[in-house]
Amino acid sequence: MFKGFRDFLTQGNVMDLAVAVIIGAAFTQVVTALTDSVLMPFISALVGSPNFDDFAKVTLNGNELAFGVLLTAIVNFLLIAAAVYFAIVMPMNKLIEMRGKHAEEEPTEE
Repeated sequence: MFKGFRDFLTQGNVMDLAVAVIIGAAFTQVVTALTDSVLMPFISALVGSPNFDDFAKVTLNGNELAFGVLLTAIVNFLLIAAAVYFAIVMPMNKLIEMRGKHAEEEPTEE
């Protein structure tokens, strides 16, 4: 029973996922710092507010609908997605492409 569980944990997919979660958490901190210290102050200079939380508030029967909070979350998501794409996905795709070309160039022994 424990051997099967150990084998499951030491499979490549589980280990890869664990590493990805750890790196993702660390990378999120980097992107959050970039967003909070560079991009949002820039947006604040353009719009007049450091985020969109107070933007597009609607009161309906005494309840406040804060669409600006959703807009801030969407902007943060798009920034994180762009950073992940340009910092991780593009270089990995380029590396895979280069390895594929390198493998095609090697002569096969027949």
